[in-house]
Amino acid sequence: MTHHPFRFGVVAGQAPDAATWTGLARRAESLGYATFLVPDTLGTPAPFTAAAVAATATTTLRVGTYVLSAPNRTPAAVAWETATLRTLTGGRFELGLGAGRPDAEHDAAMLGVAFGTPGRRIERLSETIDAVKDVRIVVAASGTRLLRLAGQKADTVALGVPPATTEEQVAAKVDELYELAGDRFPALELNMNLACAGSEPPDWALARFGRTGTGILTGTAAEMAGTLLRRRDRLGVSYVTVNAQFMDALAPVVERLTGT
Repeated sequence: MTHHPFRFGVVAGQAPDAATWTGLARRAESLGYATFLVPDTLGTPAPFTAAAVAATATTTLRVGTYVLSAPNRTPAAVAWETATLRTLTGGRFELGLGAGRPDAEHDAAMLGVAFGTPGRRIERLSETIDAVKDVRIVVAASGTRLLRLAGQKADTVALGVPPATTEEQVAAKVDELYELAGDRFPALELNMNLACAGSEPPDWALARFGRTGTGILTGTAAEMAGTLLRRRDRLGVSYVTVNAQFMDALAPVVERLTGT
């Protein structure tokens, strides 16, 4: 398995005001996180605008989407927004893209756009990637068609698996990506998102996900770092993102592993 250096990101989707939002971004930067990422739902801030505001409050932190629903926008619109943020952030913008979660169909209807069939949504995602220039592309993928597209065109593949997914199940996804990506596989950075992290998961996380899924990281800083090192050895996952609620809890691991 090819080893990429560790890097870490924060996924943030809630803030009552600009001061709180920029404070989150500055906190993530001060803790050593590489990226500050915004989801794409009608229940969270508009991702391009929110990323721009976070970038104005920081100096080295990269900002991005995690992940933009490609069916909800034309490729030209995404390319326009991306070029603007690439320029105004001094190259600190990363574009995360997906073919749309199941609940994204509701968002598309509210926005007055056609969500489309799974095949058409994947085509739209591919067209969007082709329209965008000079930024790092993250593609969220789980099924075979998306894994194939990500293997062909992404810089980073975000493995779109639920938090309760076991390592064995993730390993099967990585094996499939390996076959589909071919010669591109060694260059691909693999990402997984943590729903929670820390010495003890909160009750809501235990109720929803249990203790054994790959989206739950528990233990001391040394134990959590050891788990991520083992997962990189086995799965190739070197880019780890975490819910903003737990960025302080993961910070000692970020300090230990970033760049190694």
